[in-house]
Amino acid sequence: MQINPSINGWIEKYLNQYAGEISSYNTDEDFFMACQKSGLIYGYVVNYHLKSEIDDEKWDTEEKIKVGFLSTLFALYKSKNRTDVNEFIETINQFYNLISKGKFSFIHKILPSENSFQKLESIINDRLQTNDNIVTKNFTHMVTNAMLYIDVLAFEFYLKNNTISIDFFKEVERKCMAIILYSLNIKNHKSEYDNLLLKMFENSLRYSKISKINKDEIITIVFEGKRSVLENLYLYEVAHMTLLSDGIIHKKEEKFLKDFGSNLNLIKNNQNTGYELVKFIGKYKDELPFFNLNHPVKQFYNNTQDNIGKLVSRNKTRLIKELSESKELVKLLRKSTQTDLSFEEKKKVKKQLLDICKTIPSLTIFLLPGGGLLLPVLIKFIPQLLPSAFNENLND
Repeated sequence: MQINPSINGWIEKYLNQYAGEISSYNTDEDFFMACQKSGLIYGYVVNYHLKSEIDDEKWDTEEKIKVGFLSTLFALYKSKNRTDVNEFIETINQFYNLISKGKFSFIHKILPSENSFQKLESIINDRLQTNDNIVTKNFTHMVTNAMLYIDVLAFEFYLKNNTISIDFFKEVERKCMAIILYSLNIKNHKSEYDNLLLKMFENSLRYSKISKINKDEIITIVFEGKRSVLENLYLYEVAHMTLLSDGIIHKKEEKFLKDFGSNLNLIKNNQNTGYELVKFIGKYKDELPFFNLNHPVKQFYNNTQDNIGKLVSRNKTRLIKELSESKELVKLLRKSTQTDLSFEEKKKVKKQLLDICKTIPSLTIFLLPGGGLLLPVLIKFIPQLLPSAFNENLND
């Protein structure tokens, strides 16, 4: 029976068919290592904790993450000696209902007529889509999916304590950002990628603000309160992810990781998280956007081109009308396709283009924070929609 994770009813169909195939684990360390191998921690799912193969060839990246996320939650549930599917669905819905309390938008999207399986589908859809506008969504999507693992940690806490609050998420997010900041501070060589990595993590936070982390208390934050073994392993993994952004662990960084693992009370045999990460990157580096170290900005532009192309196409008539009133802008856009513009010419293009975006509701996304990054993509599409009559105008 074919599963389509983008159609209503997929969770019930998937669990009816594969619940018995989803693995359970004897220790937290075994579970975490399986999560590493699945790729969920890195925002790129390649397997689903299944004992048998599943045909996922027709699933896109987001659909794979949906199934991987659901499978991970159920694998955790089974590892706590609970196996009933219906009880799992009720438990996970109660978990999200408890932490919503008016704070999450997804709770308002759930219709009364939806059954428990469909409610969970709505929740998972929302957890994978924290940003509504095209700028932030495409820029932070891969990181948001990596931070999705905090939900797994929170669900474990809920299963142990039968309670949860948003404070749990805030604390783990703050610890993640603190360890990222600390790891970046000890790197021998910082690159533009490191700054971009930090910015993407910051943009993907749901409940915390990086500005509220005092530099003098960074390492103290990491060790605040009680932490589960899974949380310790995850924080240790976040440190590895940060330090491996350039593909190399230097001696000073290696010493930091060793000391950090010891302070997290991770025994030596379980400090293999970095090795699993290296193996995962090595195997999937061409497909893994989070660790596409050479072209992180290129990855961002690739993710947005299709969406901007659709926006330009839908607003073609209005755009042409607005452009026809600005012959100077058209000349510069045409010129940009043949030669580089001067600094002053680029400033003119940006200013006049943003003025046009103000008049077309669908294009106001370019006025949002970060929207300026997308202007080169918009400029790329505009000459393609200009009618030949504009060539004559250029001679005026």
